[in-house]
Amino acid sequence: MQIRFLGATGTVTGSKTLVTSGQTRVLVDCGLFQGWKQLRLRNREPLPHEPSEIDAVVLTHAHLDHSGYLPLLVRNGFRGPVFCTRPTADLCSILLPDSGRIQEEDAAYANRAGFSKHRPARALYTEEDAVRSLERLRTVSLEEEIDVGRGLRMFLTPSGHILGSAFVELRGKDTSILFSGDLGRPNDTMMAPPATGHSADYVVIESTYGNRRHDAADPADTLASIVCETVERRGSVLIPAFAVGRTQSVLRLLYLLRRDGRIPKVPIFLDSPMAIGVTKLLHAYPAAHRLSPAECEATCAIASFASTVEDSKRVVALLEPKIVIAASGMASGGRVLHHLKALAPGGENTIAFTGFQAGGTRGAALLDGAQMIKIHGEYHSVRARVRMIENLSAHADQPEILDWLRHLGRAPRRTFINHGEPDAADALRLRIQDDLRRDAVVPGYLDVAKLG
Repeated sequence: MQIRFLGATGTVTGSKTLVTSGQTRVLVDCGLFQGWKQLRLRNREPLPHEPSEIDAVVLTHAHLDHSGYLPLLVRNGFRGPVFCTRPTADLCSILLPDSGRIQEEDAAYANRAGFSKHRPARALYTEEDAVRSLERLRTVSLEEEIDVGRGLRMFLTPSGHILGSAFVELRGKDTSILFSGDLGRPNDTMMAPPATGHSADYVVIESTYGNRRHDAADPADTLASIVCETVERRGSVLIPAFAVGRTQSVLRLLYLLRRDGRIPKVPIFLDSPMAIGVTKLLHAYPAAHRLSPAECEATCAIASFASTVEDSKRVVALLEPKIVIAASGMASGGRVLHHLKALAPGGENTIAFTGFQAGGTRGAALLDGAQMIKIHGEYHSVRARVRMIENLSAHADQPEILDWLRHLGRAPRRTFINHGEPDAADALRLRIQDDLRRDAVVPGYLDVAKLG
């Protein structure tokens, strides 16, 4: 058995790892690169392996940095099954077409406005491409043993990151490997904790927060302070949020704060068709999260949904104080950009981020204090206050990662560290070696590792 790292090396995006066992090739995750332009350009380059030669894909979860390349893989010749949990399949049927639609809309807008360097600007893939890729999805129950090809077996267990997320274990004749995907947190406000006690010869672990400990501050206190201070200035709060996971957590906090009278009664809008669909899915999978049906209903009802483009335009035009939650979480695309153009120049407003901001994204630039940001080919001033709401991340921090690794059924022969920026990945490598006394490496882009 061998593995080749086709993404998520030196970055938190583009997750793709090719596992070869005998004549069987399985791609674990199929994500888009995001952030720096040199990374995003990889999305348009041919995959290092012919898609038609890949036997199967296994998705750890539905976030686009793990699933968003699937429409391209299928368009370019992949014809095998895509294994995932049922909630992941449901989420992909929302996220992937929406991703294709946004790319088509962005390309059309660039062509109308004339700011693209490409003539004409083209979408990476279309909504139709995305819908076609959904035909490859095959749902798998947790703990179910699946033969993915020529004796290579697969097991999925809950990872606690988002709805439907799972650890992927592949077992060959003599070797086994466990992929964490994105590792959830043991005490998340929404999700059940990740499963523990796995045993595998090799482990591939994420390292998004491999060099950090999450702030212990209560995110509800931070959010309440942001809303109250901003509304007192007669400003609005813009929350760029990931459509899956963080949006639902933010809605939950806003419901609790409103219920307890801790924030003023200003309008709350959820401006993301994708996030709206995801939020409604909470009702369908009560066993996958901590909320009761009544709590789900109350959480969903706290915001007005802006489903159409016309709805979104009305929210942008509303001048009174408001709270707007809009995708994407790193302000890399989608409707949040129109809200940024309207609200970033106003010193009375606040832009509040809720999760990790990859290098090269607008979110990272804003948190670093950028005074100008480029949106749709033009620069816009940033006078709004920019804040981070800590402790809302769906990713385990360094102590939580180490604790999960410590509770594996046995120590793996080697731990591969990916899905992290260089400083985070290397810091985790050192802690695994020094604290756990285990072999750990940080692979590079396109590196190959022989197992067994």
